[in-house]
Amino acid sequence: MTTMHPVCTLSDLLPERPVAALISGHQVAVVRLHDDRVYAVGMWDPFARANVMARGLVGSSLVDGEEVPVLFSPMYKQAFDLRSGVCLSDPAAALGTWEVTVLDGRVYVGGQVTCESPARRSDAPLARAG
Repeated sequence: MTTMHPVCTLSDLLPERPVAALISGHQVAVVRLHDDRVYAVGMWDPFARANVMARGLVGSSLVDGEEVPVLFSPMYKQAFDLRSGVCLSDPAAALGTWEVTVLDGRVYVGGQVTCESPARRSDAPLARAG
């Protein structure tokens, strides 16, 4: 069973304004959409090689006739699918995704569902707030 970590209340998350969270040693960008769907993806931008995704812009892109929720890198503007973490322009690059549950108005983030991009350096610094 995945341990779910309380992050905040749903009302703490402004729609389409990513926030950063530290989940089991991983930096994660948590995103609430206007329809109250919530996603969590990795903070590490494989193109900029920095933990910056919570500073990205949220939007959507049309993929095979389907509107896909995306998070745009704040550095080089690549679009990453919030559902899978995969880069739309380079499917070999991905942010990684984490399980999200909203229960009684609280947002919980749990285990990593998909892995980060192979471009992720294992020795990349883990920045901690504080």
